[in-house]
Amino acid sequence: MVVCVGEALVDFLPGQVGSRVRDTETWIRCSGGSPANVAVGVARLGGKSAMLGVVGEDEFGHYLVQALRAEGVDVHRVRQTREGKTGLVFVSVDAAGQRSFAFHRTRSAEYLLRPSDVDAAFLAGARVVHVGTNSLLLPEAQQAVAHGVAAARAAGRVVSMDPNLRLHAWPDTSVLRGVLEGLIPQVDVLKLAEDEFPWITGEGSASEALRLLEARGVMLPVITLGPAGALFRFRGEEHRVAAPPAAVVDTTGAGDGFMAGLLVGISRTFESAAALRSS
Repeated sequence: MVVCVGEALVDFLPGQVGSRVRDTETWIRCSGGSPANVAVGVARLGGKSAMLGVVGEDEFGHYLVQALRAEGVDVHRVRQTREGKTGLVFVSVDAAGQRSFAFHRTRSAEYLLRPSDVDAAFLAGARVVHVGTNSLLLPEAQQAVAHGVAAARAAGRVVSMDPNLRLHAWPDTSVLRGVLEGLIPQVDVLKLAEDEFPWITGEGSASEALRLLEARGVMLPVITLGPAGALFRFRGEEHRVAAPPAAVVDTTGAGDGFMAGLLVGISRTFESAAALRSS
C-alpha cells in the first residue's frame, strides 16, 4: 500500500482551453492536491492507496472524501474540521496545455494537519509513505510530517517525496528551505521537476543535482524533463528514460501521474527500504 500525506483540494478545471480564469465561463470540478492525485493514480493503476490529511467540514470537503473513496482510495485517515475551509484551486490552461492557477486556500483545512493525525502503526503497514510540502506552512503540520517520516523509516518503509513547489504560497521561503533541508536526508525517493531542482539544490545541471541529492542520502533521486523524459540516479549510476511522444492537452497533474506510476512499480517490487537499498 502507498500512503499519501498532505493536501487534498478541489480543482476547478476550465470548460474551454485558452482563456484566463477571469474569462472562463464554465468549470469542471475535480479532486486535486498533489498527494491526493498520487493516491488516485496508484488506485487507478491497480495498487492500494490511502490518503492522510485534513479537509473542511463543508460541502467541498464532503465531496473530496466521496470522490477519493469512489476512486478506491482509503480515506479513513482524512480528518474533517470546522477550523478551516477546504482549499479551492481554479486552473486555466493555455493553447499549449500549460497551466496557471488562482488559489483560494488562505488558512485552509489542509494546513491543519497535526501530529495526532499521524498513526505510526498505520504507516508501518504501508510499503511506501509519500509526502509533499504544499500543506506545511504551519509548525504543527511540519511536525506531523516529520513524525510520519520518522515512523515510516523506523518501520523500514520506503519514504517518497515530491515537493511540488508553490513558492508563492510561502510568506517566507526560507521556512520552506528549512523544511526541505530536514526532510530530504530522510527520504528514499525524491522527484523534482526541471524547474525545481535549481532552487532546491543550487545546481544548474540536472546531473550535478542528482549527485548532490544522492550524497545527501536519497537512494533514488529523479528529475522529470517534460518531453525529454526523466533522469534519475540509482546505486551511483545515472540513467535517462525517454518520454513517449504525446500531444499535450493539459499538464495538470502530469507529475503526480508520473509519481503514481513510479510508486506502484516500487511498491510491487520492493517490500521495504532495505530491499530497495540492496537491489
